Amino acid sequence: MADAPGPEPSPEPEAGSPATAGLTDAQKSLRAQMLATEHWSLLASRSTTQSEVLTRIAIFLTLVSAGLVTLGVLGNATQFRGWFGVAALGVLLLLALLGLITQKRAFNASLDDLMYVVAMNRLRGAYLDLDPGLAPYFISSADDDEAGSLRTYYAFGPRPGQILASSAMIISVVEGAVLGLFAGGVVLGLGGAIWLAITLGVITGAGSLIIWMVVGFRGYRALFELHEPLRTTGGG
Repeated sequence: MADAPGPEPSPEPEAGSPATAGLTDAQKSLRAQMLATEHWSLLASRSTTQSEVLTRIAIFLTLVSAGLVTLGVLGNATQFRGWFGVAALGVLLLLALLGLITQKRAFNASLDDLMYVVAMNRLRGAYLDLDPGLAPYFISSADDDEAGSLRTYYAFGPRPGQILASSAMIISVVEGAVLGLFAGGVVLGLGGAIWLAITLGVITGAGSLIIWMVVGFRGYRALFELHEPLRTTGGG
């Protein structure tokens, strides 16, 4: 279908992109509307993803709290004897499995969030193609490369410790603690020494945290290895 007739083309800015050369003002306006619609769609999807994963994390933390309280009540009722050991291992195993599921979702959501940021950066680049004069008013980056995504997450400089405050790190620490308790409980259940249980529990918890940090970093690197940016920082 042919484009609707519009006014005569306005003079192309000197810094204009070849992608918009020859477009009428009406065509540029239509593109801006379509880009804005896509932008709002990405914002809505990003908000929904973050809300969903935070709800999952809250549910898991609630279950961990409830599980530990339950073990305390059972311990008092059984004097930590008899079937208490089996019940404790069963509760910890269930919490560990739920934590694994939640942790995987949190890491997937982190990559999804990065994808949304990169996509919105690309849309800002399209806005600048339509009107390069908008550049001074964008605090977030219009470059859809790795450096551009970092600027969008925090526009006023690098923030290396941000990963330590992320939702994925919170769930990783809690899951590592649950796995450590489960591993130590297994050792005690098999008649092992208390020092061995503590040692194995610490190693299991720390190992889980390190493994998931490596998994998260590899996922992050894989995303940018597969992604081909249209605009690069410093390269236009």
